[in-house]
Amino acid sequence: VFFSDLLKILDFHSLPEGVSKTTGLCSHRRSTQGPDVAYRVTKDAQLSAPTKQLYPGDAFPEDFSIMATVKPNKGSQSFLLSVYNEQGIQQLGMEVGRSPVFLYEDHLGKPSPEDYPLFRGVNLADGKWHRVAISVHKQSITLILDCKKKTTQKLLRSPQPVIDTKGIIVFGTRILDEEVFEGDIQQLMIVADHRAAYDYCEHYSPDCEVPAPDQLQNQDPNTGNVSKTTVLLKLEDV
Repeated sequence: VFFSDLLKILDFHSLPEGVSKTTGLCSHRRSTQGPDVAYRVTKDAQLSAPTKQLYPGDAFPEDFSIMATVKPNKGSQSFLLSVYNEQGIQQLGMEVGRSPVFLYEDHLGKPSPEDYPLFRGVNLADGKWHRVAISVHKQSITLILDCKKKTTQKLLRSPQPVIDTKGIIVFGTRILDEEVFEGDIQQLMIVADHRAAYDYCEHYSPDCEVPAPDQLQNQDPNTGNVSKTTVLLKLEDV
């Protein structure tokens, strides 16, 4: 199963302008690993990369999971992630805030904006850490919040939807939006398997009393070297 570590692709490890290191979800993690490493993002951050870095030479997966461990500033509302096609049309967007919207637009323009999935009763910007996993599968999308709360909505897209990989991926905002993500982020991943979201807290972002998975331990931020093979093998068995 192919998976993309967006914080690595966007070079968070090198601490670009507007990004600094901070403590993540767990200030003490079991074993001797010390605190989780996360990144504090201010409005000065401008982070983007070509979408093809996510899926080199390959189509964007039809069914997939987006997973994040994140603590947006209290009361904020912004897009954590935006994917644009070559023409500058937003095809994918994950909002963090109160009643977040999941934006998805395939090559035929489906679903239309009034049909974008909206998660009422969810507040990701309450000043606390959240583990957010989104599973996109066929005509539905499921949000799994903090490993427990599941909400499923319809995703009225085309039967064989295409997301263009020739454009760019933008972190923390949408082009021309005034709102930008401000807060802390520990993980942001896209996995080419809709089932991965259901295992997020087991395989990728476990509780504090569980050691971090070997392949996802935060390495020296100057190297950012991470091996991911074992986690993929676990997923293959799902």
